[in-house]
Amino acid sequence: MKSKNIPADIRAKSIKDAQKEIKEIIEKLENTETNLESSMQQYNRMMLLNYHIQDQFKLKVSEIKKSTLEKNKKISSKYIK
Repeated sequence: MKSKNIPADIRAKSIKDAQKEIKEIIEKLENTETNLESSMQQYNRMMLLNYHIQDQFKLKVSEIKKSTLEKNKKISSKYIK
């Protein structure tokens, strides 16, 4: 799923907040008195939250790789001189 399909209110959440909401949704889904339509809506929201978390992790990994590469370039250029 593309990030552009994730609603703005979800994209604004931190990973921790998204995980917290997923836990709350799971608790609601475990309630046997929840109707089917509500359960489906909650499940779909949970999936969007999960996609958001995946996107955030990918972004963090990319930032770490970039930072590591820049750091390694500085170190190697220091020894080349």
